Amino acid sequence: MTTNDTTTGDSATETTESVRKATARRRASRAAGPASGTVPEVPEHVVVGSSAAVKVRPVKPVGPPPRRQPHRVLVAGLALGVTAVLVAAMAGLVAVLFHQQSDARAEAARDQRFVDTASQTVVNMFSYTQNDIDDSVNRFVNGISGPLRDMMSQGNNVENLKAIFRDTNASSEAVVNGSALEKIDDTADNASVLVSVRVTVTNLDGVNAPSKPYRLRVIVHEDDNGRMTGYDLKYPDGGN
Repeated sequence: MTTNDTTTGDSATETTESVRKATARRRASRAAGPASGTVPEVPEHVVVGSSAAVKVRPVKPVGPPPRRQPHRVLVAGLALGVTAVLVAAMAGLVAVLFHQQSDARAEAARDQRFVDTASQTVVNMFSYTQNDIDDSVNRFVNGISGPLRDMMSQGNNVENLKAIFRDTNASSEAVVNGSALEKIDDTADNASVLVSVRVTVTNLDGVNAPSKPYRLRVIVHEDDNGRMTGYDLKYPDGGN
């Protein structure tokens, strides 16, 4: 009896251990989750099967970062500054061009005055009538200076010239055929002008003598006041 009871007890113990291990294996191999046939408990604050639509906020797609806004005030200021510089540059250029043109016109006008003075000096020297000899000679003398004026002032040359004109019993007319500026001496304010003139003498009966051509180099002087006078008379070959 004792042996059988012991054997029986050992068998029961082994059987119980086998069942426990089998149960442990089944529990370990069962998938996670509630056991079959059971319903999980639903929290009270969750409504299952509700007909209300759940609003889900859509996720915005990820795009490039926002563009940096330009500095409009700075850009406008720079534009105005550049425009002002360009306008100032254009104004300066116009002023320079205007000044250059003004200088060129002034220089051309001065050159022409030299030529006109030389031509008038020759005309005054050769032109006279019997009725205005005094006025003609005085006009010539008043329009000269320098060596030419000194020559006419020596002795009684002015009165002698008037007497010579009266003795001709004629009148004389000088016509300038051409004149040109030869050169200018800015240091002495003198200009050399070539003058071509034709002189015609008419007697008291109105008969014209053959005209005579003359080519003269007239030196014109400009004084500090801008007045121009005949400074000297020379023939083109250098003789007075």
